[in-house]
Amino acid sequence: MLEKTTQMNLLYDFYGMMLTEKQRDMVELYYLDDLSLAEIAEQFEISRQAVHDNLRRASAQLMEYEEKLRLVERHLRRQDVGQQVLALLGDLPESQLSQVELLMRELIEE
Repeated sequence: MLEKTTQMNLLYDFYGMMLTEKQRDMVELYYLDDLSLAEIAEQFEISRQAVHDNLRRASAQLMEYEEKLRLVERHLRRQDVGQQVLALLGDLPESQLSQVELLMRELIEE
């Protein structure tokens, strides 16, 4: 799987709005702004342990959303397929590329 910070950022991008405002704030400060638990605790005037617990609950919630909805998994799979398609298209002769372009336009217009 992805590195923890990258994974949490992706999960947050997809499901962040489903968290409480306080959870969103803490996740953003910790994973996006790279603040320490102590720095976040100081901002919220709570203990480091309280920040840790809130982040743990928010992370578990984000992973639960992904387990049920699989939006990140689908996104990553589409990216992979897109890269494979681009690689294959790069190998096609120019005459076939124009045919593919026409077919793609037809798909998009439907």
